[in-house]
Amino acid sequence: MTPLFRRVLTALVMLGVFVSAVFWAPGWLWAALTAGVAGLAAYEWARLSDFPPLSARVYAALLALTALALPYVLTEPWPAFQAGLIVLAMGFWLVVAPLWLLSQWRAQQVFVRALVGVVLILPTWVALQYLHSRGPGILLGVMAIVWIADTAAYFAGRHFGHRKLAPTISPGKTWEGVAGAWIALALYAVGLSLWVGMPLLSLVLMVSGLLYLSVLGDLFESWIKRVSGQKDSGKTLPGHGGVLDRIDALTSTLPIATGMLMWLEHAV
Repeated sequence: MTPLFRRVLTALVMLGVFVSAVFWAPGWLWAALTAGVAGLAAYEWARLSDFPPLSARVYAALLALTALALPYVLTEPWPAFQAGLIVLAMGFWLVVAPLWLLSQWRAQQVFVRALVGVVLILPTWVALQYLHSRGPGILLGVMAIVWIADTAAYFAGRHFGHRKLAPTISPGKTWEGVAGAWIALALYAVGLSLWVGMPLLSLVLMVSGLLYLSVLGDLFESWIKRVSGQKDSGKTLPGHGGVLDRIDALTSTLPIATGMLMWLEHAV
C-alpha cells in the first residue's frame, strides 16, 4: 500500500465515521465519541510536552472524563461555564498564541504545558457539543471552512508556493498557499450567501477571520512539535500522523466560531 493510498483511505474512513456520527449519533453518544478524540489529542499533547507515558495517560483520561462530567455536575451553571470556556479560548487564540509565536516561547514547564493543553482541547470539545446541538449543517458548515482552507492551501502551495510564511516554525507553509486558501473560501462564501441568503461581505469577513485562526492553530502546533523535535504528534492515523495533527486548526477555529454564534444568538 503506497503512502498516498494509505492517506486517502484513512481520510475516507475518518470522514465516513465522522459524518455518520454528526447526522445520526444522539447527543450522549456524540459527547462520548468526541471526548474520546479529545482524550487522544490530550495524550499526544502530553507526549509532545515530555510527560512520562503514565502521566500522559492519566492526563488524557482526566481531561476526557472531565469533559463528559462537567455538564452533569454543573447542570444549571453549565451554559455560563460553557460560555466562559469559549471566552477563555478566544483570549488565548486572539492574544496569547500570536505573542507566543512571535516570541517563539518554548514554554517547556510541565504546569504551563498541562494548562495550555486544557485551554486547547476542552473548549474545542465544548464547541463541538454546542455546534452539534444547533444542527449538522451548522457544524459541518463551520468545519468545512478548515477543510477547504487546508486542501486549497496544500495544492496552491505545492504548485505556486515560493515565499515562506513562517520558515522558522513551519518551512512548508507559503503565502501563496494562504492566498489559495482565501480564494477557495471566498468562493465558498459566495455559495453560502446564495444558499442561506446571508450578506456576502459578512460571510467573506467571517471566513477570512477563521482562515487566519486556522493558520494560527496550524502554526502553533507546528512550533510545539519543533520545540519537541517531533515531525508528527503521534501515529494514531495511518498516513496522517496523530489526532492532534488533524485537529490543530479546529482547536483555534471552532471555539471562535462558537463564540460568534453565541453572540449572534443573544444579539437577535
